[in-house]
Amino acid sequence: MNIDTLIDAVIARAGDYAHHPADRGGVTRWGVTEAVARAHGFHGDMRSFPRDQAVAIYRRLYWKRPGFARVAEQGGRIAAALFDTGINMGPATAIGFLKRALNALNRGGADYDDVDPAPLIDAATIAALAAFITKRGQGGEAVLIKAVEALRGERYVRLAETQPASETFLYGWLSQRISCP
Repeated sequence: MNIDTLIDAVIARAGDYAHHPADRGGVTRWGVTEAVARAHGFHGDMRSFPRDQAVAIYRRLYWKRPGFARVAEQGGRIAAALFDTGINMGPATAIGFLKRALNALNRGGADYDDVDPAPLIDAATIAALAAFITKRGQGGEAVLIKAVEALRGERYVRLAETQPASETFLYGWLSQRISCP
């Protein structure tokens, strides 16, 4: 799994500067919100937020810190899906989706033990993922990605139902496939 390729795809999809009035995230550049940029030391106008700083933020906050690099060692496509979901919904949500899917797919504990729902990639999560992929193979990874997509889609629909301003974005959110090269 090449994280540089994933980051380039996210930045290409997010585009340059954006400030949509219905976007609760506010001003963005390269898909990074102003709040995140500020929290990581950028103090200028977001129109001049450097691409290399966005790349560094994506790598650190959305790949390394949540443990998706470790997931990639077991399944690159699921790591890519988690990375993409983590950017859109937060890494803790992406991890929660993975853990829920793994627990639901373990056939009542016959294939591996349930994983703790805490929002971190720990040794037990990696062991469960490895056991799942060993048991189900590449087809299993595709099913795991479908489960993450289903959970992600349900959350988007719920956002649109409970926050009418989000209806503006629902079609785009749902039409976008998770980037899993």
